[in-house]
Amino acid sequence: MGKKGKKEKKVKGAEKTAAKMEKKVSKRSKREEEDLEALIAEFQSLDAKKTQVVETACAPPSPRLNASLCAHPEKDELILFGGEFFNGKKTFLYNELYFCNIKKNSWVKADVPNPPPRRCAQQAVVVPQGGGQMWVFGGEFASPDGEQFYHYKDLWVLHLGTRTWEQVKAPGAPSGRSGHRMVLSKRQLLVFGGFHESTRDYIYYNDVHAFNLDTFTWSRLQPTGTGPCPRSACQMTPTPDGNGVIIYGGYSKARAKKDVDKGTIHSDMFLLRREGKEDQEKWTWTRVNPSGVKPPPRSGFSLAVGPGGRALLFGGVCDEEDEESLEGDFFNDLYFYDMNKNRWFPAQLKGNKSEKKKRRRGKKTEQMNETEEEKEEAQGPTEIIKEIVAEDGTVMTIKEVIPATQAEEDSEEEEEDEEVEEEAAAAAAPSVEPCPRSNAMATVKHGKLFLYGGMFEVGDRQFTLSDLYSLDLHKMEQWDVLVEMDPKTQEWLEESESEDEKEEGDAKGGDDEEDDEDEEESDDESEEDVDHPPVKPGEALTDYQARTEKYWMGLARANMGPDAKEKKVQKVGHAMAKVFFEDQE
Repeated sequence: MGKKGKKEKKVKGAEKTAAKMEKKVSKRSKREEEDLEALIAEFQSLDAKKTQVVETACAPPSPRLNASLCAHPEKDELILFGGEFFNGKKTFLYNELYFCNIKKNSWVKADVPNPPPRRCAQQAVVVPQGGGQMWVFGGEFASPDGEQFYHYKDLWVLHLGTRTWEQVKAPGAPSGRSGHRMVLSKRQLLVFGGFHESTRDYIYYNDVHAFNLDTFTWSRLQPTGTGPCPRSACQMTPTPDGNGVIIYGGYSKARAKKDVDKGTIHSDMFLLRREGKEDQEKWTWTRVNPSGVKPPPRSGFSLAVGPGGRALLFGGVCDEEDEESLEGDFFNDLYFYDMNKNRWFPAQLKGNKSEKKKRRRGKKTEQMNETEEEKEEAQGPTEIIKEIVAEDGTVMTIKEVIPATQAEEDSEEEEEDEEVEEEAAAAAAPSVEPCPRSNAMATVKHGKLFLYGGMFEVGDRQFTLSDLYSLDLHKMEQWDVLVEMDPKTQEWLEESESEDEKEEGDAKGGDDEEDDEDEEESDDESEEDVDHPPVKPGEALTDYQARTEKYWMGLARANMGPDAKEKKVQKVGHAMAKVFFEDQE
């Protein structure tokens, strides 16, 4: 009995210790989250200075990945929002809004008052109602050092007709997450999966939520059947009849042993289908086994919906992980999934037919420029003289007369041979195509696939891209380059570089918006900060916080809304004051 009692005491002691540790970690995570909220609020205070919509013609956006690229439902425009950029030392997050006129291949930057906070890995869906709307849910914010993460659970709508943002607050929203997927299914926005990560823990989701665009209400679906395991970054495509969605692939990781995580690339497929009337609808999961040539396993691929009920998948990366290193093979291939036939097939580009026709037309023109005498001779019998050298060196001359009809047939055969040679040469010639990449943005407009940005890695260095390509999905001839990659944007800051080089690199790492993000490096930023209460010479942080508390709490309240608790507003206000104080030192 004594030994048993000791064991029970040990178990209870271990449980208490674990509970204490969990409480400490929880408190620390909460403090980190509050620090990030303060940083987000500081950025929002800069955005709050915008009082009216200003549209400015501009160069293509700076390099980024994990942004949202959507096709305007009514105009010949692409819409780009958010995203991230990493230059080796610092992470930049965006909430900028760009519009690309695909006919003129021109860009406009829209400065819109009260935008969503800066983020990446969010999801955006466009709908035609109300002159066109873009709905944005979730995403994440990372600290500049990339060590801390804040996951959003807010829902925003951009009214495209008036270029105004509106935050839609509705109860029952999914928990904060990024890497999830969201699509339009009839009059509902369906949200699936994603993940939430802190510095010490992470969780992946496989829940499904629906937002009703008529009632502005959230509901969590409870499908029957066996669905996908928790994951993020999957392919989610609405079925052609609008009564379901297809889920393919994705990525998740799990704890293999202490301090070691193992990532899993998923390549399974599921159908989530709606049955019954609107007020009595039921959802069911079904495992799908498509035929055809399936894409090799990968994560970080781009996805879009093409014409004819075809979902498309581009690029991605297949990581080979072990305990000490992580290496990835990047792809730039394109696959289609035909939802009507339940079949995968790889895309095959045919090459530019117009170029082939031009070459053939040029050869025919040369032939037509022959002299009249040559033409007349060609119309009559043709005499061919062949010389054959025998083994003993004797040269034998053979004359052969071919009638005009036979000569024409031979000429046609020669043309056919030339065409085959041209096609073979075109196939062998190096074609323009996007380089291998992951986490690029893709969308389809007027039957054309548009692909923007993304990243790839060489060794320990990450290249973030800003190029834009298009591909006509009806003709499937060739990729067209709309924006070329600018090598100057590939500045990478190594640990050994000096502080001056770091500041110069940070300035080159993105566009003008990035300068606003880094108070230490930007002259523009110091001009923005004039409105904040200045720090007096020799003033301590606690004295500054006490003297300016009313101002910073007012600013925090303006950003957090009237529903925020007073204690939390005070914390965020103090944190904002601290950020500003330390920047002035």
